[in-house]
Amino acid sequence: MPVDPQMQAILDRVAEGPSFDPGQASIHEMRRMLDDGTAMLAQLGTEPVAATEDRTIEGPGGDLALRCYRPEGTGPFGVVVFFHGGAFAMGSLDSHDALCRSLTHRSGALVVSVDYRLAPEDPFPAGVEDAWAALRWVAANAATLGGDPGRLAVAGDSAGGTLAAVVALRARDEGGPDLALQALVYPGADPAGDYPSAVECAEGYLYTTPMRTWFFDQYAPPEVDRTHWWMSPLRAASHEGVAPALVVTAEYDPLRDEGEAYASALTDAGIPTRLSRYDGMCHGFFSYGALIAAADRAVDEVAAALRTALA
Repeated sequence: MPVDPQMQAILDRVAEGPSFDPGQASIHEMRRMLDDGTAMLAQLGTEPVAATEDRTIEGPGGDLALRCYRPEGTGPFGVVVFFHGGAFAMGSLDSHDALCRSLTHRSGALVVSVDYRLAPEDPFPAGVEDAWAALRWVAANAATLGGDPGRLAVAGDSAGGTLAAVVALRARDEGGPDLALQALVYPGADPAGDYPSAVECAEGYLYTTPMRTWFFDQYAPPEVDRTHWWMSPLRAASHEGVAPALVVTAEYDPLRDEGEAYASALTDAGIPTRLSRYDGMCHGFFSYGALIAAADRAVDEVAAALRTALA
């Protein structure tokens, strides 16, 4: 189907604004533009949560910031460890604040958002190390946050979806924690691969193939083995025994095919997996629930899956 009209309106608005081309804007400018854009979305309204709390834990590279969102009601609550998107080089606790509030409100789970280190200052595997440290800390300290350590899930969008997939595999391999669900929204599952969607959707959408190439060069310099499964979870030796999954993809997304290949790999390994493609949508649509009906439905779908898995 053609690009959804509400999605197209976002594309048109972005095209009229400051350039998001890495060749014309610095990484610091792009980070600021992302945060400014999501702050404007938050002005349209955020969903209620009972409380938020910022915490700092000891991470592999120093202080690691977390933001905890407590839902209304009486705990202990199921817990979701959330990793934000941003091509491993952008994004923050603030950029995904409204989205985490929505997931908390709709799922009834306690959501812990992770401010992992970003490239190019901290390239691979810094983000993976931080994501793993955060998951293990949350599992060990869930009760102090009002959560139930026996009801734990991971979730993330884009780069955050990649991190969620990787830590789910590590949890399987390294003795837990046990995960009820991995919710992966347009994850980069095999950046070392060659997929038709990377050509079909290379230009004209929110996230282009040239942008992805540039960002990935920041995250994984040429000397890094880009086939390592910490970077390309599709290339893990096995996917058996990993947590059940919800994989969300977008029709007009360079990452579409590798995300769907990952869902197929999980299914082939016997993992209960639901693949949900949103036709007419572009990479990044998940954050636009206030403006795009399909994005709002996607947030509903992810929240419902988390609510069911953590019941």
